[in-house]
Formats: sequence, C-alpha cells, structure tokens
Amino acid sequence: MTTHATVDAMPSPYTFDPSTTALLVIDMQRDFLEPGGFGETLGNDVHQLRSAIAPTEALLGACRAVGLTIIHTREGHLPDLSDCPPAKLHRGAPSMRIGDPGPKGRILIRGEYGHDIVDELAPLPGEPVIDKPGKGAFYATELGELLASRGVRSLIVTGVTTEVCVHTTVREANDRGYECLVLSDCVGSYFPEFQRVGLQMIAAQGGIFGWVAKSPAFIGALQRSAALPQAA
Repeated sequence: MTTHATVDAMPSPYTFDPSTTALLVIDMQRDFLEPGGFGETLGNDVHQLRSAIAPTEALLGACRAVGLTIIHTREGHLPDLSDCPPAKLHRGAPSMRIGDPGPKGRILIRGEYGHDIVDELAPLPGEPVIDKPGKGAFYATELGELLASRGVRSLIVTGVTTEVCVHTTVREANDRGYECLVLSDCVGSYFPEFQRVGLQMIAAQGGIFGWVAKSPAFIGALQRSAALPQAA
C-alpha cells in the first residue's frame, strides 16, 4: 500500500514513495558550522553554512511527523588517526590540523564535542548516525547495508558542504541506483559560487546526478501524501 508524492524540482518533477525514501542529513557538525572548528581553521567564514540550519530543522520536524526514515552522518576519525590518510591529514595549511586540540576538543575526532551534530539538528533516539572517515557517506561505512535493509530507493539529501560531502555522496548514491533530491536551502557551502554551481551540476543534462528543489516544496508534497488515503 503506497501513496506517491511529487515535488516541483529542477530539471523536472521529482516523484517519490515516502515508504521507500530516506532523509539524509550530512555532517551538520559543530566542527564545520561553529567558530573554533575545523572549517574555521581552514580560513572559512562558518556563518556561510548556518543559513541551512533553520530550514533543515523545519524539514526534520516535518519528516518526523510522518515517520520518514531519517539518517544522519558525521565526518571524523578514530583517536589514533589510523583511518585518516596522509593526503587528508596534511593538506593545505590550516591553523590546526585534524586531531589537534581545539576549542571544541580534538579537531574532527569521534567522540569530541566538536565532532557531534549541532544542537538544533540533534538526532532523536532511533535515528541512525553514520560515522564516516571520508567525504562520501558510502565509503567505509554501513550506509549501503542500512538503506538496503529498510528498502530505501530514494534519498532526500541535505547537509554540508554542497560541493564536497554532499556532492560526493550524491554521486556515490547515483552510481548505486538511488534517486536523489537535493534541497537547495538545506545545503550550504563556505563559497557562494560553489553553492550555485554545485547545485547546477546536480540537475544538469536532465538530472545527471539528481534533482534540486527547495525544502518547502518537498515538505508540502510530503504532507499532502500523508493526508491522502493509502492506495494499492
């Protein structure tokens, strides 16, 4: 028994079955979104990302109200850094590197305060949290098995940053056959031009990696679907 919903999206309407759809909230962590975290050590203005928090908070409320599957991810590493390749550990010239002590604990280390998700978007009991060592949410994680066990075929993608962990995850998901809808107001980049072009790339060429829409359009479609009588 299913009721499909359709969202006005780019490059074309996006149709999904809520019973086989999951919301994926990528890396909405203090180390990326708050002063003193890894994002700021790289020289970025963390306030560029914070505009995504309020829309994502509203989105979580709507998805929880109808029982949609919700999965969170966190990027970070083991305390001994054995899962952090040198190419990542030593890139660029940040003021502090991964594993260094910071205002929120060791930078991007699992279990530290800065590694966890911001308070506004904290997972509820029963919502899986996937800890990932890389940019993509499928690499070296149990995400694929989790989605398969729940029969998920469509992903609603949010989080940070648009051009890095969001893009990598959407590309990984696309190669695995998932249909992805990226919500443009619930993703963020430290660079406005990367935000704009990153979203354009996803929907280019007829939706080469997926679809793009704003969260109110998705929430409306989800709520209308929930209000309809279930059809076979």
